[in-house]
This record gives sequence, structure tokens and C-alpha cells, in this order.
Amino acid sequence: MSLGTLPAQLITLPGVYRPQTDTLLLAQALSRERMEPDAEVLDIGTGTGALALAAARSGGRVTAVDVSWPAAIAARLNAFRQGLPLRVLHGDFVTRTRGRRFDIVLANPPYVPSARARPPSHGAARAWDAGSDGRAVIDRICASVPALLRPGGVLLMVHSGMCGPGVTVTRLEAAGLSARVAARARVPWGPVLRARRDWLQAQGLADGDEHEELVIIRAEYI
Repeated sequence: MSLGTLPAQLITLPGVYRPQTDTLLLAQALSRERMEPDAEVLDIGTGTGALALAAARSGGRVTAVDVSWPAAIAARLNAFRQGLPLRVLHGDFVTRTRGRRFDIVLANPPYVPSARARPPSHGAARAWDAGSDGRAVIDRICASVPALLRPGGVLLMVHSGMCGPGVTVTRLEAAGLSARVAARARVPWGPVLRARRDWLQAQGLADGDEHEELVIIRAEYI
């Protein structure tokens, strides 16, 4: 398995986000980064641990964090099954990593806009719903990442074009990072977006073309 691909036959427990196109795009972005021996890597919102395991297989010393207990358990099971060293933590990424710095931070946060003003505190939707603008977790990452990165460290984050990639770049730059959109891809809507088509159109977040733009944001802490 190359770094630009994902581990096969991952255990996915009920309620845990399955690796999808956004996960693969992030893995491909990671494959373009130089991974130093024993680089410290943080995977925020690890889910099944797919990205964390890809980084660990390339030699990274990986810490994976998720607020979901089923996700943390799935990541631990997958690491054990593949014989890879992975430190999996359950809880809020800011709290669980306080005082530590990393060479690479990976993030596939919840980013789907929702009619609910606040993200859910439990259930499967916790993996994708992120408030009315989809930025509830994205903005926390933008504010927190300077304290997570070592000098020269890199953040790679994927999210939807609906969430304002320009806003993300601006906020990261305001936090002292050099940021840009490093990759884009258009993908068909999945069942979550199709189910809220009318609401998205009413908010001006979608038109009749049921395709979503995904972006990879790359930010470096100079």
C-alpha cells in the first residue's frame, strides 16, 4: 500500500464514518508531503483510523483523536489488525493534545451545513453535521492549529466548497500560517446532501447541479 492509498478491509463499527472520497483526497495530499523519519503526526477526527494508519505505515509516529467512542475503538482495532503502532485518544482534540506539537496535522472534520445551529452531541450525524454554515469544527481547527504545529509543520484539511475555502485560508493566514487551496475535486452528492436538498437551496448553498466541490487546504507554520 502506498501512502496515497488507504488501507483495505477496515473494521467500521456502527456510527463510524466510512472512508470516502474526501478521505482518499487527503491521503493523496499527504503522499505529496515529505515525511521525515519519526515525524510526529496528528489525525483529527480519525474515524476508522484510515489516514492515521496510512501515515503510520510510512514511518510517522501517529496520534489519532476522535470524540466518538465507536470511532476510537474502531481505530484501535484496525491498528491492532494491521500491526501498526497508533496512539488513539478519545475526546476533544484540543484537550487531548494540549502541550504537544506535530510535524503534520491531518483533519477531515465534520463540514456539512445543517438546519441545526449546533452540531449534534451524539449519533452518526456527529461525523458530518457542523452547524448552519458547516464551520463549527473547521473554525476551531483554524484557531488551534498554530499551537499544534512545530515550525515548518503542515496542516492538511479537507472540507466542502460550501463551507467557504477562502474563509478558511484567510483565518489560517490571520493565525500566522501560509495557507492555500492545494487541490479540488467535484463529486456527486451522497445521501446526506440529497436528503437536505431543499434546505441547501434555500440557503443559497446549492443549485440544481447535485455535485459538491471538495477542497484540500494546506497551511504551513513558518
